[in-house]
Amino acid sequence: MNDYDDIRQRTGWFVALGVALIVLGVLAIWMAVATTLISVMIFGWLLLIGGFVETIHAFWVRPWSGLLLQLLIGILNIVVGFLMLANPGASALALTLLLAAFFFVGGLFRIILAFSNHFPNRNWALFSGVVNILLGVLIWLQWPASAFWVIGLFIGIDLLITGWWFVALGTAARRLTAAHPA
Repeated sequence: MNDYDDIRQRTGWFVALGVALIVLGVLAIWMAVATTLISVMIFGWLLLIGGFVETIHAFWVRPWSGLLLQLLIGILNIVVGFLMLANPGASALALTLLLAAFFFVGGLFRIILAFSNHFPNRNWALFSGVVNILLGVLIWLQWPASAFWVIGLFIGIDLLITGWWFVALGTAARRLTAAHPA
């Protein structure tokens, strides 16, 4: 069984995932500022909670030679998480630059995926990769002025395009399944 057969067997899941991503993308774009600030706050809470868990864990495994480093990492997570929660605006500025790198590198990976694997409608993966690279460059060029809305808007755009890619992949596989049953 090859990768394409796996897709053919799960066409409904690909389409359902695509539709869910499209809905989430529309919501993220519609509420871009809220999406940006909520994303920053969630990330801050994750760092804070993870930092507390890691710090507690460091004391539970006290004889371990990595105690000091694990403790320092836990404290770093707590401090950064607290700073993000205390000042989500400044955190959005910093995360905006990080998001630019995320989109750029993610776009490169999608383009490589599109050229290195043969699957139906791979042009959507290529298109998604090109759009992600453009989003990364646009974030970098507009920073810091757009930091409050750009994270939410670009996350929404990425979700929309990725959703359409999965819908296209699932529907193409469904059409081929109907024409050529396995």
